[in-house]
Amino acid sequence: MKVFETNKIRNVGITAHGGAGKTSLTESIIATCRGTRLGKVDDGTTVTDYLPEEIKRKVTISTAMAPVIWKDYKINFLDTPGYSDFIGEVISTLAAVDSLVMVVCGVSGPEVQTDIIWDLAEKKGMPRIFVVNKLDREHASFEKVWVQLQEHYGPEVVQLHIPIGEEENFRGFVDVITHKAYEFDGNSLKEVPVPEDLAITLVEKCATLIEAVAEVDDDVMEKYLEGEEICEEDIANGFRKGIAQGKIFPLLCASAINNQGAVALLDAIVRYFPEPKVEEGPNKAYVFKTMADPFVGKLSFMRIISGTFKSGESVYNVNLAKEEKIGNLLTLSGKSQDTVEKANAGDIVVIAKLQETQTGHTLTTKGASVEAMEEMEFPTPNLTMAISPKSRGDEDKMGNALARLLEEDPTLRSAKNKETKDQLLSGIGDMHLDIVAERFKNKFGVDIVLKEPRIPYRETIKKKVEVQGKHKKQSGGAGQFGDVWLRIEPYPEGDFLFEEDVFGGAVPKNYFPAVEKGVVEAMSEGILAGYPATNIKVTLYDGSYHPVDSNEMSFKIAGSLAFKKGAEMANPVILEPVMKLIIRIPESYLGDIMGDINSRRGRIMGMNHEGKDQVIEAQAPMAELVKYAIDLKAMTQGRGSYLVEFDHYEEVPARIAEGIIAASKK
Repeated sequence: MKVFETNKIRNVGITAHGGAGKTSLTESIIATCRGTRLGKVDDGTTVTDYLPEEIKRKVTISTAMAPVIWKDYKINFLDTPGYSDFIGEVISTLAAVDSLVMVVCGVSGPEVQTDIIWDLAEKKGMPRIFVVNKLDREHASFEKVWVQLQEHYGPEVVQLHIPIGEEENFRGFVDVITHKAYEFDGNSLKEVPVPEDLAITLVEKCATLIEAVAEVDDDVMEKYLEGEEICEEDIANGFRKGIAQGKIFPLLCASAINNQGAVALLDAIVRYFPEPKVEEGPNKAYVFKTMADPFVGKLSFMRIISGTFKSGESVYNVNLAKEEKIGNLLTLSGKSQDTVEKANAGDIVVIAKLQETQTGHTLTTKGASVEAMEEMEFPTPNLTMAISPKSRGDEDKMGNALARLLEEDPTLRSAKNKETKDQLLSGIGDMHLDIVAERFKNKFGVDIVLKEPRIPYRETIKKKVEVQGKHKKQSGGAGQFGDVWLRIEPYPEGDFLFEEDVFGGAVPKNYFPAVEKGVVEAMSEGILAGYPATNIKVTLYDGSYHPVDSNEMSFKIAGSLAFKKGAEMANPVILEPVMKLIIRIPESYLGDIMGDINSRRGRIMGMNHEGKDQVIEAQAPMAELVKYAIDLKAMTQGRGSYLVEFDHYEEVPARIAEGIIAASKK
């Protein structure tokens, strides 16, 4: 692919709620520009859904590039996932593109993910075009969807197209700016007369569009107020200005599966979307995505902010203050890779085999004065599962694969729970983690098991006791003898405190550490259900010893025996971790969420408004929140989110403690 100047490049993200046909539209664009056969999602033959997990599930999981040439312009399309579990891919794409095509189903209209992506784009003031897809379907309605979009996003959503025909008779459109009508003809458009039944509609839609343009263009406003004629070029220029400012959002029509609508969309992108935003100065690029390719190695996707990058040169990582050599500069189309000699500011390319560069890093040339760009903010993953290799001996293999997957996906987190020894993996949702498990196998050849993590319960005591622990063993020759008296009591000020209060040398000082060691080991084994004991103070206050048979091991055993016996007498209880929750939801779900928190043995600690949302502060036991990410998504239709962190330990109710104890004995 040849090198393009900045003004001849467009960077466009294609987004949608899952099922709206965004990947089919991308495929239609590719087929139109390249003259290739139209692939289908159901057949697993599209360019951008090429991963085994995508073909199997028929959904987009990872953002894929699809650069095309249209009328001497290079358009870098990035096809993004449509399901909330993969919102991280959308966030990283928004850091790379200048404009968005938001695909909406002609039957369903705007859905949850449409709203979420709109809000993300709105914060960036990003130009957007809506495409109403699947207009060939039964009950599809362009007009109905337009009304819904205006209700959701305001009167700035204006019709650029008026569809010709409905449902199975959908066959073309009228362009409201040019007043020309077209019918779809394979990979091209055939101009036809404007249908008589659409003449009045065209006048109405044109008036609405001119009003929208007048709001952002003073020249058009002046002509509009003075009743002067407003020509097509005036409207187009104002339209372009309004789109660039994020104040006009055109609505186009399509049936991607029938290869209808791609030409008009491509023309609109070239004509109305702005060229890439670039900077003056030395080479500078931003890495917005990382991918592990089993054949090429690590791939770093980057948007060039300024300058020109060339194959074979070195790059300087500003974040790490390290230099790395560029292997090959690539352009990707789905899984297909082509080498490019160089790329200019505004372009999106891929560098292979950068060893240490990560998503969010800034690259430049060594010696250049460049500041690191702000790294992206990704949602905190809250669905946590324990992972382990299915086959013993695959621990190292799993660990290496995990490191690569964490590098690829900024919405994954992993940690080792020191108490339960579980290797934990946190993701956005159940589909996210299921697909990560598949990628362990498909990409790295290791089968893993996902299961609910063990809750790190603890145990403690509620009353003070004094108890003797005596260890005596005689088996010919030197025997074993250790005898201690311990005072065991609750210690809310900390996890554990060991003190000595022995008089008259009843227990020699050199055995004190052995007694403490025995107590600590016994505490680690628990009292009721094998969970570590905590918040306990132990005082060694008396005992006896034998001048020949006593030794450190004997007193360690005596300390352990005393603790085990005493703890059982000290009204032992099980403690559970209680988490702090900050839940953000639309107000309409407030009653349901509060009721649900109460059903989880939770407590509402406070509430307040933030913008359009209601924010709830609450506490609830960890054991009741294992699948909360899935449940909250279901209860709020994907519109709720939350943050969770450990707060404190609390006594488990007796009926639940009985179940925990019974489970520990199985």
